Amino acid sequence: MATSSSIGVVLVAAVAFVALSPQLGGKPTKTEQQAYAQSGHYRKGEFVNLVPTSVSTSRNTLATIWTFLFHKDPHAKPKGPLPLLPLDSLAITRKTPELVRVTWFGHSASLVELAGHNILLDPMLSMEMGPVSWATPNRYNRSLAITPEKLPPIAAVLISHDHYDHLDYETVRKIKDKVGRFFVPLGIGPHLRRWGVAPERITEMNWGDSAQLPGLTVRCTPSRHFSGRGLGNQNSTLWSSWVLQSATKRVFYSGDGGYGPHFATIGAAYGPFDLALMECGQYDANWAEIHMRPEQSVQAARDVQARLMLPVHWAAFTEANHAWTDPIERATAEAQRLGQPITTPRLGEPVTLGTALPNARWWE
Repeated sequence: MATSSSIGVVLVAAVAFVALSPQLGGKPTKTEQQAYAQSGHYRKGEFVNLVPTSVSTSRNTLATIWTFLFHKDPHAKPKGPLPLLPLDSLAITRKTPELVRVTWFGHSASLVELAGHNILLDPMLSMEMGPVSWATPNRYNRSLAITPEKLPPIAAVLISHDHYDHLDYETVRKIKDKVGRFFVPLGIGPHLRRWGVAPERITEMNWGDSAQLPGLTVRCTPSRHFSGRGLGNQNSTLWSSWVLQSATKRVFYSGDGGYGPHFATIGAAYGPFDLALMECGQYDANWAEIHMRPEQSVQAARDVQARLMLPVHWAAFTEANHAWTDPIERATAEAQRLGQPITTPRLGEPVTLGTALPNARWWE
């Protein structure tokens, strides 16, 4: 009887935690859900991909989880902190409209300076991930190139999807009052509203939608992935890639997702791109349709007609059972084989178009 009571208490506590934890985000209204149904990518209460996609291709999910938890690659994490270049907020503030500069902070978090604007991509800038940090991956480095508090005013934040390693509650709370606009896929607005972002600063977008900042077009484009921050809301929000286009330059961000025909479609419609930030890491044969292998990432960069590729989604967290250097080793080798220009900056090292590009093999 005591055992049953203990289990009941645990279950009640777990339900209360799920219901009350702000990290889990908000829920859309019925009116919003009715609007999602008109998007063309929403069926039976869930968003769907352009092509059939399985989140897991494993025949034994429990065995996959067991391997990840207890039989990781011996080189899944670096032995010490990774090289880091501190970023001065004054250097970000002083810019000309002609400058095109990207600074990668690790994983997918990046700062794009384009058309005189500061644009943050998936700013996950916390040391720990999600509401149960003891059970989720923690950041390799215990410091950042720049803290959220020291960032200068941000014209826009772009979110690719609502997973914890891309949409971070703590970061949003710290930067929300210095951000002009949050451009997000459909369904993410309720999360931001629950976290205190003013509704008038949030623009939810469907694939193909575009919005304007002075001198800059922001366009929401497809990816092949999935979403959800809890056990009961999988695919309740849309996932996306992003196109940034000024009068003279174009930048593409892949977001997360598997390889598919959407890359060639985006390249034909909006390319060529001066720079493409491409997902390259956290892949596995058991989820091959929702994350690209490094060779596919390079091919996707070619599909979107990228003049320069910057591999992201690695060098911060271990979320898959491969060596932490495997993504960049394989991507640089494939880029060389195919003749795809690639840049390999250290964390916090700016990539400025029109100047010498970082290409050191610093991870060695």
